Amino acid sequence: MGSGIAQVAAQAGHTVVLADTNIEQLDKAKQKLAKIMIRLVEKERVSAEEASAIQERIEYTTDQNDFAGAGILIEAIVENLEVKQKVFSHFETIVDEKCILASNTSSLSIASIAAACKNSGRVIGIHFFNPAPLMPLVEIIPAVQTSAEIAIAAKELVDSWKKVTVLAKDTPGFIVNRVARPFYGEALKIYEEGVADFATIDWAMTELGGFRMGPFTLMDYIGNDVNYTVTETVFKAFYYDPRYRPSFTQKRHSEAGWYGRKSGRGYYDYSEGAEKPAPNTDASLGNEILNRILVLLINEAADAVFLNIASAKDVDLAMTKGVNYPKGLLAWANEIGLARVLDQLDHLHQEYGDDKYRPSVLLRRMVRNGEKFDLG
Repeated sequence: MGSGIAQVAAQAGHTVVLADTNIEQLDKAKQKLAKIMIRLVEKERVSAEEASAIQERIEYTTDQNDFAGAGILIEAIVENLEVKQKVFSHFETIVDEKCILASNTSSLSIASIAAACKNSGRVIGIHFFNPAPLMPLVEIIPAVQTSAEIAIAAKELVDSWKKVTVLAKDTPGFIVNRVARPFYGEALKIYEEGVADFATIDWAMTELGGFRMGPFTLMDYIGNDVNYTVTETVFKAFYYDPRYRPSFTQKRHSEAGWYGRKSGRGYYDYSEGAEKPAPNTDASLGNEILNRILVLLINEAADAVFLNIASAKDVDLAMTKGVNYPKGLLAWANEIGLARVLDQLDHLHQEYGDDKYRPSVLLRRMVRNGEKFDLG
């Protein structure tokens, strides 16, 4: 991720210092960028001269003191709060007082990271999505300590890199990793209830819903160890709210070492010659699966707006540009009809008696008032 962010900044014309404690990782990053530039030249995306200039703008180093003089420093290390706090505290001794200190964390509290700094007002979250050069979305997350000037400057800078930026409140998962939880969690629950198998659930979401990947294919791509850890982290951070409850199925896959593509086995077998199971393509079953997952995604998106995590426009931008959803969830809700979405949530809530399915207060109020989401 760090090398990808460095590429984005270098392509935008900045001089970049890319630091890592491991010299081998730096060599790999340099070699990878060279290969990427060759492909971009072949595709006529950049000229040979531009490709050479981009590579020359990046300095590779193991010495963090080379950050002295930087205007912005973006951290992309292990997702461990204690480690990040130590690193940020150290950064303050290297850079000058005008340097913006940013974290690429996907789930940790920006306020907690900022608390390690004497000047916490210049700390902010700038969350890229992987791969950073290709994914257009960047979440900008001011902490409660972040100054308004730093928030504006960080957003304007990343905007100038031709990225789509959205402002998010400093809450667990920010926008995307919060709103997307039902895509995985409810798919796993549907499987655990015996409603459908992995292949059928994936088929329903891709063929009927238009998603680029089904939830089980996507979890295997991300890695069940990584995806489960994010879910568990969000669950704990939200004081064990049942909406974010992890799945034993995913936990057992992770414990078994069935991480997905990287291990050769996940929900599917990726060994050579293995055949992917055929789905049940019954349209009625497929639509039942799609609608059940979709209304929970919409409910989570609506709650993000209700709790001022982000604006309705930014929530939809985040989900379409950050995880390639076929439509913005709130625009989708407008199409379906908010009353219909609320009816399905109420039915699930009554059927299961589980607060996981409780409808957002905002949805209920909007239905009562005959309103739609304003996405202008």
